[in-house]
Amino acid sequence: MALARAAVDRMGDLIFVALGLMLVFEGLLPFVSPGVWRRVFEQALRLTDGQLRFLGLLSLAAGLLLLMLAT
Repeated sequence: MALARAAVDRMGDLIFVALGLMLVFEGLLPFVSPGVWRRVFEQALRLTDGQLRFLGLLSLAAGLLLLMLAT
């Protein structure tokens, strides 16, 4: 029982580390170059739903690949 609780605690810590890293990476471009970030965001607003879905699919696939490589 103690081993299971330790595994759950470790998983919770890992999730917080992953979320923290995601927020760091998400905040880098607007912090370093807000003008570039604004232009990229404006271009993203002009994409069609299909283009956004495709980018989302690529992002999901890349994330899953990284997770598979890490484990």
